[in-house]
Amino acid sequence: MTSDIPGFDYQRVVVDEDVTLNVAVGGSGSPVVLLHGFPQTHLMWRHVAVDLAVDHTVICPDLRGYGASDKPAARDAGTYAKRTMAADIVTLARKLGHERFALAGHDRGALVAIRAGLDHPDTITHLAALDVLPTLDMWDILHGASASVAFHLYLMAQSPGLPEQMISASADAFFGYFLDLWAHDPQAIPADVRAEYLSASRAAIPSIVADYRASAGIDIEHDRADRAAGNKLAMPVTVIQQDWGAALGYDAVALWRAWASNLEHRTTSAGHFMAEEAPTEITETLRSLLKR
Repeated sequence: MTSDIPGFDYQRVVVDEDVTLNVAVGGSGSPVVLLHGFPQTHLMWRHVAVDLAVDHTVICPDLRGYGASDKPAARDAGTYAKRTMAADIVTLARKLGHERFALAGHDRGALVAIRAGLDHPDTITHLAALDVLPTLDMWDILHGASASVAFHLYLMAQSPGLPEQMISASADAFFGYFLDLWAHDPQAIPADVRAEYLSASRAAIPSIVADYRASAGIDIEHDRADRAAGNKLAMPVTVIQQDWGAALGYDAVALWRAWASNLEHRTTSAGHFMAEEAPTEITETLRSLLKR
């Protein structure tokens, strides 16, 4: 199996009393942290990371609950709150010697990145969110028959027990379904990487479900509090996503401007796994952001 990003060094870094993150670090220069999505690991950044490492220090962790990082039991709603996961990343960067850094996230990692930008505005210099909507807006937009595309969100929002049991009964079929459905170019995720994603996901079912469950509860509360207070992302922000607005009937740019004034919004013809399907486009997008 493919387990390493070529040329990167691997470390295990303690970020909380019961959480150590697996992290790949490569390159030199101003720091950029890349956060993966579901159902993936840090390996989703393997192409982009190598390119960016030519002139940046690139840090690619597995999020808590994913990949080779620790998977603490969800003691309460906060264990997998995006606020907690964002604090992990800030602590990780500091332990690696970086008080300020640029941050890009895909899917679940983008939700962590957004929360980090809101909670740590003096730490995050630039922020990129790939193919996601802020949690509060996502739940507001999903309704009626169109919400069927996000059935997994509703499944994993249920109380502990049944979701974990159902997914465990057919884990490869469940996680593989999304890898197949969301990729416009199936060749972008070769067999060995796909096998790695499935293996990592099988081993992380309780924590993955807890992550999604938090997005149907405590993460909404945090977003609502920020919206009520008028808090916005203060740093340059780039959003790149598929054209969900046309499909679900909302104005994506207007939605994002409510969260970020210094915004560049792009759409892509790549599928959901855009860092693997269109790595050159994503790398160029990130480099453009870093110049702002």
